[in-house]
Amino acid sequence: MAFAGPRREQEQHARAAVAANRVALVGLEVDETADAELALLAVRRRVHRALDDGHPRVLLHLVVAQRLSRLQRDQHRARDTRLGEQDDRVAGAFGRGRLEQVPMLHPGRVSGPGYTQTPPMPLAVDSFVMGPFGSNCYAIRAERGSAEAAIVDPGDDPTPLRLELARMGATAAGILVTHTDVDHIGGVAALAEGVDAEVWAPAGEVDAMRAGVTRGGFAVGPHDPAHVVSGGDTISVAGIDFEVVDVPGHSAGHVAFFADGELFSGDLLFAGSVGRVDLEGGDWDTLLDSVRALLARFPEDTVVRPGHGPATTLGDELRTNPFLRDLRAERSAQ
Repeated sequence: MAFAGPRREQEQHARAAVAANRVALVGLEVDETADAELALLAVRRRVHRALDDGHPRVLLHLVVAQRLSRLQRDQHRARDTRLGEQDDRVAGAFGRGRLEQVPMLHPGRVSGPGYTQTPPMPLAVDSFVMGPFGSNCYAIRAERGSAEAAIVDPGDDPTPLRLELARMGATAAGILVTHTDVDHIGGVAALAEGVDAEVWAPAGEVDAMRAGVTRGGFAVGPHDPAHVVSGGDTISVAGIDFEVVDVPGHSAGHVAFFADGELFSGDLLFAGSVGRVDLEGGDWDTLLDSVRALLARFPEDTVVRPGHGPATTLGDELRTNPFLRDLRAERSAQ
């Protein structure tokens, strides 16, 4: 629940992300003409190819670049000279980044970049508004179409969530809990037991989950999580590495989860608002310190996925959130 009543989403706001082919470097080709210096090595990607990382040519582009660096220009060479390397074996995916070019053989002689690496694909994040408090539950996948999802804060009956996951062709690989208010853990026990998923819960608030009684005296299904976490931990769920960040203020043991430019902030920070601090364990100065630490630690374009309302960014909240005016003043004075 927000300090200033954040907006509630009435429909899902899934971010559509198109999954790229996870393929490796399997074809290398160099064109040299008599009218220009050999400038760059173009890398062609072939679908359904990947490199076996145990093969000595796993760093294929580096090997070829080294060989090319020893080539001398031959004025009597044919106008079209090709050097080819091919690995036809299929193995594991090379990674989410896609290498397009390797460095120029003769940097400075040809304009334009000689090295381009496309950024990794963003996480696929689907949001579900749950229960009477309108809390956000997130299903996070490494990419659109992945069969496993990390679930953040299932706050109510998880049956509709399970149906949506089935429609998406995904299963809940694990459950992450930011804090133990009723609107964030109301469905944890039922989901964990229904799909046999492990739970990661904040160490400072795990007793409430085990007892099944949350702050304010609300009863929920008790659950003893398989893992307790605190700031500085790194966990891997559904093929995604999450960094755990301590963000007390709304509650004493509140944590956030960060992965690939996305911050799942629970009830610390909202679009245009912040978490309430008038319940047991809440403290205004501590909350501001937590937001201040996030701004110092992560770039301003970090996407914030809050416990209520729409997504935002750290930079947008620093510039416009009325509750962060003291932090703006601090930044202006620096």
